[in-house]
Amino acid sequence: MAREGRDREQRDGGEFTDKLVHINRVAKVVKGGKRFGFAALVVLGDQKGRVGFGHGKAREVPEAIRKATDQAKRGLVRVPLREGRTLHHEVEGHWGAGRVILRPAPAGTGIIAGGPLRAIFESLGVQDVVAKSVGTSNPYNMVRATFDGLTRSTSPKAIAAKRGKSVSEILSRRRESAVEYSE
Repeated sequence: MAREGRDREQRDGGEFTDKLVHINRVAKVVKGGKRFGFAALVVLGDQKGRVGFGHGKAREVPEAIRKATDQAKRGLVRVPLREGRTLHHEVEGHWGAGRVILRPAPAGTGIIAGGPLRAIFESLGVQDVVAKSVGTSNPYNMVRATFDGLTRSTSPKAIAAKRGKSVSEILSRRRESAVEYSE
């Protein structure tokens, strides 16, 4: 009994928003009948550039969600955002058979992504992005592939520091290449 698409939003102490991405029910057949267990996949973020995900298993749904939320809090990742609304550059993420392509978008585009990817971007605080999932539709692999891509994302500030240049030099190259593509 998968309950995808039912986002569960909750403010945790005013700091984080968590979204329930997927619940999986499994049954173990025992002498007296069936014993049900639940696995929950939760994405948690502060909508300011920090996001994490967690996977929890328990006999009851609320307990599985609590475990997943606790795990998500322990594994938060900071993602650099351009103007606080989109990614700095196009990036690909891989995990198992899952592959995701994440592209920055102009203001007003919105979040063009499906399922688990949308939950991640909403929790992250991204307002404009175009994302495509290629390969598996397994929510666990899609989430891990998205996090792989987001951790590969860098900011011009980090690139400038690494190359020993100024941020304006790095950004001027971005503008020059954008002009070349538009012509």
